[in-house]
Amino acid sequence: MGGVSNRPWRATVAVAALTALLVSGCSSDPERPAPTPSPAGTSAAPSAPAAPPATDPAARAAALVATLSDEDLVGQVLMPYAYGDSATKVSAGSAAGNQALAGVDTPADMISKYRLGGLILVGFSADDPTKGNQETTNVDNPKQVHELTTGLRTAAGRLAAGPAPLLIGTDQEYGVVTRVTDGVTVLPSALAAGAAGDPKLTEAAWQAAGAELSAMGINVDFAPVADVLATRSTVIGSRSYGSDPKQAAVQVGGAVRGLQAAGVAATLKHFPGHGHSADDSHQDLPVLTQSAEALRSGAWPPFTAGMDAGAMAVMSGHLDARAIDPGTPATFSHKLLTDVLRGQLGFKGVVITDGMNMPPAKRWAPGEAAVRALNAGNDLILMTPNVGQAYDGLLAALRGGSLPRARLVEAVTRVLTMKFRLAETPAAQMSTLNAPAHRAAADALATAAVTVLRGTCGGAVRGPVTVTSSGGRDGTRTVLTAALTAAGVQVKPSGGTIVHLVGYGDGANDLRADAAVTVAMDTPYVLSGAKSPTLLATYSSSRASMTGLAAVLAGKARPGGRSPVAVPGLPATTCRT
Repeated sequence: MGGVSNRPWRATVAVAALTALLVSGCSSDPERPAPTPSPAGTSAAPSAPAAPPATDPAARAAALVATLSDEDLVGQVLMPYAYGDSATKVSAGSAAGNQALAGVDTPADMISKYRLGGLILVGFSADDPTKGNQETTNVDNPKQVHELTTGLRTAAGRLAAGPAPLLIGTDQEYGVVTRVTDGVTVLPSALAAGAAGDPKLTEAAWQAAGAELSAMGINVDFAPVADVLATRSTVIGSRSYGSDPKQAAVQVGGAVRGLQAAGVAATLKHFPGHGHSADDSHQDLPVLTQSAEALRSGAWPPFTAGMDAGAMAVMSGHLDARAIDPGTPATFSHKLLTDVLRGQLGFKGVVITDGMNMPPAKRWAPGEAAVRALNAGNDLILMTPNVGQAYDGLLAALRGGSLPRARLVEAVTRVLTMKFRLAETPAAQMSTLNAPAHRAAADALATAAVTVLRGTCGGAVRGPVTVTSSGGRDGTRTVLTAALTAAGVQVKPSGGTIVHLVGYGDGANDLRADAAVTVAMDTPYVLSGAKSPTLLATYSSSRASMTGLAAVLAGKARPGGRSPVAVPGLPATTCRT
């Protein structure tokens, strides 16, 4: 699946959409009153019809769409979050959260009441630049996630759209945005992959990661980030593969192929390019001041490369591209999503909004925002701040004519086609989680990323080592200490050669003047002010990155990485290629 060009995918979905439009006139009665919602605490839902014939995904989607009511169609374009780490049993606090969000108690109730097409699993960590729209967390460990996703699919299987499996997504980017961290193989960041510069390593690592997501029941990953890091954006930062659009494009293609080979949909984000603004869309509406041609050549190559690698989805960003549709966030821009993304770039897959609970999307009420987003060209509405209002708004707009039936049918056909495509790949087994081969793939990518920006290329650190760090990184110090010890380097609490770690959010005040080696575990810009004779970058604080760093410090691995962003006063590497 992952190695197939996106062009046949574009064509088949177009045919499916046309077929669905021809038969959609008998799908529902627009004057029929909405059914009475299931009482809170239950998971009752309409009985599912017999599955369409076992043909290609696009044909199955078109056939299924023709059977769906208005209510079913509207539900299939919604992908909210929910409170609770179980589908059917939640705490009082989680029930209260779900009541405020959707008027139900549990995630299963939410799926049943609103005939949902998908659900996103959410969470956050200390260094997470996206934590502003993560209202809760419902991921803890693989076993819990697997039980949760199994319960969610059981609820969705009772729906009229049940033959098409529920979309369950999460933001497993690796690096600072990683939802599931315990008991799984954690890859280094995208920027680390950009530094390694080997798309084969990237593809192998992402295929391993995709298998583990599949095993846990997750079939959509909101990754890879296709944004080019054209600015010092702290919200994108190490989530990007770098500042060179061509080099980033190669890496994005590798990530897409790996992820989708494992049966997990890749999502290119954030179109038309969040890295071209330093502002944060979790707080306000970033403005892209570049010309249309500058965006085409400088921002879009990773998106087109991802599409050509077969990416099933693109996420629209809350970004104001002044040269194309000034004043309108791309999420709500017909010019950007329909004329440019679909028309000029030829993408016919699923377009998903960025979180609709973010400030740029909340300028409109949930119902109106959902209608505007769908009319602009989105197919899935992600993380609405009120599920009931979004659902009711879409249904009223459909029956009132402000949401054309053809647009809704087209969106649902795309969503169902993606579901049936994903169902063609059997889910991996839980036994694959954190498998040795997966860890080896992550280690190979992380080790290849280690970069020397000052100092001798590949020289082992002298004498016993003392590992220090900026505040709050005790866990990373412990991991590096263990990795150094395993590599044969003596580590002692004090008095040794100082190896100092800095990471996400750190600045000049977090550096140590007496450090012999300073290591940047996020974007490497902070190294421009470091005085250490040896400067290294791992771009990530993952276990794999610390293992790779230890191998370099022990003189057992050559630091072959090149910084994928320019650091003032420093070369991309001191190692000759």
